[in-house]
Amino acid sequence: MLRITDDIAIQDWELTETFVRASGPGGQNVNKVSTAVQLRFEAARSPSLPPAVKARLKRLAGRRWTQDGAIIIQCDETRSQARNREIARERLAELITRAAAAPKRRIRTKPTKGSVRRRLAAKRARGEIKALRGKIPDE
Repeated sequence: MLRITDDIAIQDWELTETFVRASGPGGQNVNKVSTAVQLRFEAARSPSLPPAVKARLKRLAGRRWTQDGAIIIQCDETRSQARNREIARERLAELITRAAAAPKRRIRTKPTKGSVRRRLAAKRARGEIKALRGKIPDE
């Protein structure tokens, strides 16, 4: 079980891990051993996540979110399969933690009287400058 917050805990059966061969440095070990991990979490069908968290998670996951509502996290940072597995689980937990935090509502504020006065004075001055660019009347 992967505990995210006090309310959210993901059961092991909701996670699918597949191990593939990694790219990059590692010598002959890379060619022989499947150390990279692909962690798949069926987020859209998960009973552990509230709908609001699912919606924020979809936005945060970006291209890691698949058409069928799963999140796929790939990790091939280390040569150790166990460490890559831990890193992938940590990334998933961090992503869900960020999605679980509800964004603060923005409180609309009025501009101060001083800022309104300054803005209008600047507009007036700009208008006067532009008015001076006109044609000179004949007298």
